[in-house]
Amino acid sequence: METLQGAELCFPQLLNTSCKRPMQHRTESIFLNIFFSSMSFLTVALNLLVIISISHFRQLHSPTNLLLLSLAVSDFLVGLLLMPVQIILQGDCWLLGSIVCALFYYLSFILTSASVGNMVLISVDRYVAICDPLCYPTRVTPKRVKFSICLCWICSVFYNGVILMDYLKHPDQYHSCYGECVVGIDSIKGAVDVSMTFVGPIAVIIVLYMRVFVAAVSQARAMRSHIASVTLQGSVRVTAKKSERKAARTLGVVVVVFIICVCPYFYPSLASQEMSSSLANPMFGIWLLFCNSCLNPVVYAFFYPWFRRSIELIVTLKILQRDSCDANIM
Repeated sequence: METLQGAELCFPQLLNTSCKRPMQHRTESIFLNIFFSSMSFLTVALNLLVIISISHFRQLHSPTNLLLLSLAVSDFLVGLLLMPVQIILQGDCWLLGSIVCALFYYLSFILTSASVGNMVLISVDRYVAICDPLCYPTRVTPKRVKFSICLCWICSVFYNGVILMDYLKHPDQYHSCYGECVVGIDSIKGAVDVSMTFVGPIAVIIVLYMRVFVAAVSQARAMRSHIASVTLQGSVRVTAKKSERKAARTLGVVVVVFIICVCPYFYPSLASQEMSSSLANPMFGIWLLFCNSCLNPVVYAFFYPWFRRSIELIVTLKILQRDSCDANIM
């Protein structure tokens, strides 16, 4: 009898302190592992294409694309590091130790915060481009954008280090048995984290994009009413404004998809009275959040012709040719 009990445990030699092995139907487990592994591979591959495209082609070195590059880096790390570990975490016992468990959650918090920060920066970029286009070239410069991106990542690292300080010092305190990997924060820090990582940034994003939408509609009406008297110079300005509005629409889709994917992840914390959800979120919320990292490049491929052209050049290895970085892909 003891042998049978030991076979069901993560660590059979620790009968009193070991967790029980998760019971899963074999066919279901294989299907989920294949599905999530495929998602991880696609996330890495697609975001790597975005990173190579924006980094290699000089024509894409714009402030807006620098923000997309930062977002692609966080999405790439999600697919490369977080998704494979999450597959292990949900399908079997945790055998990598408490330190690796703590680092996994710390990294996941950093990447989530960095993604939210990048979304806020993208919203600010589109707000200035649409609502104050004449000042956009002087206000949103590549140097300022690079500084903002670095500040976003640095703040994410230090902020989550403070939020998870107690957990990182004592990662075993929330483990009820050996073979378990969960994270926990107290109620005060939990409330602050939800406000800083979800409620506040999402409110800023929604307000900015509502103003962008109103400004874009008013500009479109103004251009239609004066289309007959537009000069050649004015036509260039109209084309530029259309390009900015198209970029705002595309990035608006990215933001909406992000909000849809991130809401189920934070919903348990918002619905909890104590705000002390020490255990991991349900699998659905976590994987929907991870799924957003795979969907962003798909949105780019659907809306951005330059991304499709750059993919063609990358896949056919034409980027290895001399002066390929100066290719015209816009």
